[in-house]
Amino acid sequence: MKNTFGTSVCTTLFGESHGAEIGAVLDGMAPGVRVDEGWIASRLALRRPAGDISTGRREADAFRIASGVKDGRTTGTPICILIPNGDARSGDYESWRGLARPGHADWTGYCKFHGFEDWRGGGHFSGRLTAPLVAAGAIAQAALAGRGIRIGTHLARAAGVEDRPFGDLEVDLAALENLPFAMLDGGAAERAQAAIRDAASAGDSVGGVLETAVLGLPAGVGEPWFDTVEGVLAHALFSIPGVKGVEFGAGFALAEMRGSGANDAFRETTGGRVATATNRAGGVNGGITNGMPLVVRCAVKPTPSIAREQETVDFLKGGNAVLELRGRHDPAIVHRARAVADAVVALALCDLLALRFGTDWLAGEKGGTP
Repeated sequence: MKNTFGTSVCTTLFGESHGAEIGAVLDGMAPGVRVDEGWIASRLALRRPAGDISTGRREADAFRIASGVKDGRTTGTPICILIPNGDARSGDYESWRGLARPGHADWTGYCKFHGFEDWRGGGHFSGRLTAPLVAAGAIAQAALAGRGIRIGTHLARAAGVEDRPFGDLEVDLAALENLPFAMLDGGAAERAQAAIRDAASAGDSVGGVLETAVLGLPAGVGEPWFDTVEGVLAHALFSIPGVKGVEFGAGFALAEMRGSGANDAFRETTGGRVATATNRAGGVNGGITNGMPLVVRCAVKPTPSIAREQETVDFLKGGNAVLELRGRHDPAIVHRARAVADAVVALALCDLLALRFGTDWLAGEKGGTP
């Protein structure tokens, strides 16, 4: 079982939803990057459930950095982050053992681990493990910020409600940094949250689309063929529970265009910088960054845990069955997943940049400040 992503800057996840602790190990991060625990806590707060549009499970996410940081700076050795689980209710899952929850990994996990897996609350497959992923990603974001690289994600669509498109990225990314519900249009945010509540009251759930933009990436990062920027980022983004589609720039819309409309014209700007007049490629040509903003979108499916009868099988006793879930579940995860997308993109980019320029490059002139 492989739980590690990355080649130079590597991230390993461990733990289970109802275990004592969950955590992450970030290995290969440059020494000297500033680690602000308040900044990490703020990223975790954006992921944490809140209000009636999220699960009733409430975890404090009181993380502890067990190694790799001294006097507020990374030491260059592996960074181990531990987060205790304090609000698990394993009894909610006892009556479902052997029933394959539609949309979940109960059956596939059983097939892979032969019944020895910790199935409570989804076990190692649970979205609960995105908490240490966000904490590790916050350190990666700080390292990137020290090199002038900024990341932000908004809900381009949630529960069928469209947000406005990205505009001035400098302004929009700053606005998103601490926005609890990451829609740039306040009216759209209210409508989307109302639609999530409607789904919850019907015992159902909804999904959406996340759009992430990255400013400040240098041109020339990535490899042709098997380690393209798109390939590495898609690999990482598909690890987020619920993500079922990833596209860059104009994405699938490019298939409906002619080349004359799809191509981004190159121009020389003031100071001799090369840029493109449009950005339908999403900041990547030939698998390599071109210096324009990187833009990637993720389709997030509706939460599979719903309070409605669903047909299934009992893979332990045999036979068909009907399942009606009880307990605490999210009517939508897309608004919480935005913090996870930021983290995953940051971790993948740190790996790509370290491979291109060397690990110490990530420390930056500022030492890494968010």
